[in-house]
Amino acid sequence: MVTLVGEKLAKKDNDFIYMGSLSECRDCKLKNVCFNLEDGCRYKITSIRDVRHDCKIHEGGVRIVEVEKTLLPAAVESKNAVEGETVSINPDCKNIGCDSYFLCCPVGVKSGMKLKISKIKGDISCPENKNLKEVLLE
Repeated sequence: MVTLVGEKLAKKDNDFIYMGSLSECRDCKLKNVCFNLEDGCRYKITSIRDVRHDCKIHEGGVRIVEVEKTLLPAAVESKNAVEGETVSINPDCKNIGCDSYFLCCPVGVKSGMKLKISKIKGDISCPENKNLKEVLLE
């Protein structure tokens, strides 16, 4: 899959979470290439092309890159942790000091998003005594 990323972010093996389109870009001739990814999904840059374009948002412009969707680590209730099942993610943890906070509240995931469990990694120790599993979502 081909898209555009800011020049400073365009490094092989960098990963990012696509957060959606920007209203400032609605008149840009390249918007269809920039906005061809899925909101809330994680992508890894697999190669960088030499082509550069000017951009109103990214200082230094943008580069054409090839990306692949990668799995998103997250926490789900153990009772819902079934490989192949689709789960609704509802980030609601308030304990930002917890080691697992970013599993419970993954960056880019909006409340109610439905994602498929690709792999179950194991138990999570939760200071709130919730019974959680770490999973990889697609």
